[in-house]
Order: sequence, then structure tokens, then C-alpha cells
Amino acid sequence: MPSTIFRAPRRAVVLFSGALAASLLAACGGSSLAEDDAPGSAAPEDAGPVKIGLSVPLSGVYAPLGEDMQQGFELYLEEHDNQLGGYDVDLVSVDEGEGPQAGVPATQKLVTQDQVSAVVGIVNSATAAGLRDTFIQAEVPFIVANAGADEITAEPSDYIWRTSFVNSTVGGSIGAAVAEEVGDGSVYLITADYAAGHEQVGGFREAFEAAGGKVAGESFTPFGTTSDWQPYLSEIRSSGAAAAFSFYAGAEAVNFVKQYDTFGLSDSVKLYGTGFLTEGAVLEAQGGAAVGTKTALHYSHTIESDRNAEFVEAYEAAYGEVPTVYSVQAYDAAAALDLALEDAESTDGAGIAAALGGIGEIDSPRGPWSFDESHNPDQPYYLREVQEVDGGLVNVAVRELG
Repeated sequence: MPSTIFRAPRRAVVLFSGALAASLLAACGGSSLAEDDAPGSAAPEDAGPVKIGLSVPLSGVYAPLGEDMQQGFELYLEEHDNQLGGYDVDLVSVDEGEGPQAGVPATQKLVTQDQVSAVVGIVNSATAAGLRDTFIQAEVPFIVANAGADEITAEPSDYIWRTSFVNSTVGGSIGAAVAEEVGDGSVYLITADYAAGHEQVGGFREAFEAAGGKVAGESFTPFGTTSDWQPYLSEIRSSGAAAAFSFYAGAEAVNFVKQYDTFGLSDSVKLYGTGFLTEGAVLEAQGGAAVGTKTALHYSHTIESDRNAEFVEAYEAAYGEVPTVYSVQAYDAAAALDLALEDAESTDGAGIAAALGGIGEIDSPRGPWSFDESHNPDQPYYLREVQEVDGGLVNVAVRELG
């Protein structure tokens, strides 16, 4: 992939990053409406709209993520005259809420009652895992636009696709870069003790050690209950590590980074992590304590490319703020459906699912990407550094990771 040049951002992203989880829940099936038309042709003039479901959190702690996702998806529709693949779109939105207890039944109704032809969204990994059977049995495509649990696409299905990320892949993307930067030094691993933490840090460790990196030690902190990191920070200091690598999100990310700096480690033990460690409103709450922290993620609004510049300009004009990684993931889900519907033999779930497998490369603000054989995005990742820009803190994209 060609190298990418980066520009200074206009202002910081405001965003709250939610925690990921993983569990499987049983689900029931449903059906979708179908309309046939020739593959590769424009929608017939008398064709009715295609009904698409959008399930994102509109309330609760993950609502800021849901708002970004909804804005990204709706911006794509606005740019394309409310059409996908030449068909008018009837968009049906539901509130995913905070977890599977709310998100699974709300999303199932899109299939069983609203009879949509495809569904986009889902922040929470437990909710996404609990919905797999619903979509497979109903033969309705499910495009996951955030949830990152490895298990969601561990067994590929024609009806399960993802435009976001895989936890272990995000962690793995920065492993070789950290090994190069620390040289002969070692790295201490620290994360919350739950599925996402193990997957993201596990992916990093595998890539880091494969590149010759040495692990000084590791700690798994109680998820959601840890408020004092001093004992763990003492272990990092006494380990002799040159750097630390972590995955935290939300309030844990805020407290960890602040205490890391207060404890005096920032100047002596370089802090790395996956992008959720310093994303959005988390970064705003961390303040100056986060400056210099380096992370990996598949988007930054600071990427300098014509495609991203157009997207950022349009997003700012529409919503008065810069786009986030969550905005782009949903925007690209709309782009994938657009390309699929252009060539689909029918607008039912089976027709769209078959067409998704042949859409090829997507020209995205994040950079060109395509679905891999597991239906996850084969996409660029970027090394980002928290810097002070125009009086604010920004995750500035430094370079594209190999």
C-alpha cells in the first residue's frame, strides 16, 4: 500500500470509548423482503425502497459512540441522495442500549418485525455475539460497525461482515513498531482482565515477540473495579522495562493514564497502547498526562489524503465536529452496501450477502481496504501520538504501520 502523508488537525475529537466484552447468547430467526432485478444494473424506476436497519446505542454510556456511528451512516446517505446501489433507502433505527439484554431483542425486531434486508451497527461485542444466529438463520446480512471480539468472525458466514476491527489485530498492528523503537529494551504489558484486554494485548505480544521484542512482565487488573494502579505501576518501575503497553477504555483509560503520569513513569517508561487508550473524550479527560503516548488505530482525522479531506470537510459541515473512528466504520458500512446493491441479483438478504463477497476494494477515508476471507477489514493501521495542536490535544497520525 502506498505511503500516506499526514496533516495537522483542525481540532480534537470529542468521544467516549466503550469497553468491549465477549459472550454467546441464543437468538431466533426471521425473514426479509425481496425484490429481483438484473445484476449490475441500476434499480428499476418502479422499484420500491430497500429497507436497512441501523442498531446503535442511542442511550446509556455508549451513546456518544452510537451518535458518531449514526452520523457517519447518515452522512453517506445524504451524499448519495438517500440511495444505496440506486435504490431509495428506508432506514429503520433502534437503540442498542448498553448491553445484550437490550441490544439483542431490539436488533432482532429489525429482522422479525421490520423485515429489513440488512442491519448495520452494534458497539458491544456481547450483543454482536448474541445476534450471530439470528442473522445466519434469517439469511440477513449483519455488518458489524464496531464490536471487535475475535469470536464474532472466527467462523466465517455469508451473513456476518465487519467494517471495524478485530481486537487481536489492532494490538498486533503495533507490535513490530514498538520492538523497533525500544531496541534492546523490554516492555511491560498491562490491561484489564476481560476478553478484550486479553485479545488486544495478546495480539500485541505475539507480534512484538515475533519481531524480537522482550516482555518484562505483565499484569491483568480487575475489570471495572480497579481505581488504584499504584501497586501495578510499582511493578512496571521495578521490572526495568523501557516501555509499557496497555489496553484500557473509558474511565479506566482516563484513570490509568493520569496515574501513570502522576507516578512519574511518563518520562522514563514510554507508554504505548491501542487507540482506545487515548480516544476522544477519554483524551480530553486525561489532559496533559497523555501527551507523548503512542497508539495504533485504523483511523485519524489527521490523515492527509484527498478522500479523507473531503470526508472531514463534509462531516464538519454537517455536524460541527470532526469525525471519529466510529463515524468512519459506519460510513464505510454504507459504502459496502452501496457497492453490493449495485451488483446484487436481488435486494433480499441472500442477494445482498452474495454481492458483498464481490465488492472488492473500498475507497475509504481511512485508506483503501477490502474484506478478507473471514469478512473482516483488511485495512491500514496508523501509529498515532498524542500531541498539543492549536491549544488542544490530538491523536496525530505519525505514519502508516506495516
